[in-house]
Amino acid sequence: MWYYLDNISYFYTLKGIIMSFGDFVKAKRKASKLTQPALAEKAGVGLRFVRELEQGKESLRLDKVNQVLGLFGYEAGPVKVSPSPLINNE
Repeated sequence: MWYYLDNISYFYTLKGIIMSFGDFVKAKRKASKLTQPALAEKAGVGLRFVRELEQGKESLRLDKVNQVLGLFGYEAGPVKVSPSPLINNE
């Protein structure tokens, strides 16, 4: 499950480990024995994008993020959270 706190996306695993989005991608890449250039090529994104993703850049294109995550069997998308008090849900 993904959480968004303090401008950083976090991934909560079944084992209860919380890691940043970039750390998650980096861990999956290393577990797959891929270099950053190899991951970029397999995902069809640029090397700069992979580096920025792993370093936690705050604004990235979701379609490209999903290209990378798709290699590992994951996808990022909307996650239901408590409604904002600023939105009237009538």
